[in-house]
Amino acid sequence: MPDLPFPISLRARVVVVLAGLLVVLGTVNKQILEKEELLRHGAVVLLQLAPVDPRSLLQGDYMALRYALAVDVTAAASAAQVDDGRVVIELDELGVATFVAIYSNQPLGQGQHLLRFRKRGETVRLASDAYFFEEGQGFAYSGARYGELRVAANGDAVLTGLRDESVQRLGPR
Repeated sequence: MPDLPFPISLRARVVVVLAGLLVVLGTVNKQILEKEELLRHGAVVLLQLAPVDPRSLLQGDYMALRYALAVDVTAAASAAQVDDGRVVIELDELGVATFVAIYSNQPLGQGQHLLRFRKRGETVRLASDAYFFEEGQGFAYSGARYGELRVAANGDAVLTGLRDESVQRLGPR
């Protein structure tokens, strides 16, 4: 081992490694707690699905999701020349979201929420684009018409389930 300009004791190396480990574990646990908080307290928002593909040969049974709202968001984001940001959505009486505008710090109206988006190339991503389920259970999700999200006040979203045309939750309860 070459001589270092300053000797580092074994104890100091252990302290540095343990400190790094604590930072990594603390960061991961913070993210987990934030997602759990979002699942408990986030607003339920339904996004209408565009046609979907219910099968992946490499990954097993899952549903590739596309959201109808993404068409409006794509057009507005292109016009505003933004790739990442938040949009204002409005919920109807069933909780189904419609696009209102690109968010630019304007006050939100009654029944309006923020939803984060990311534009990559010509594709806008609003939330998870895949819903995985147990192999052989595809029939239980074939009637999916809405993606159920939990949305935080800042627009972060987590896909929590799929719903049918009468907005009933699909799959195991």
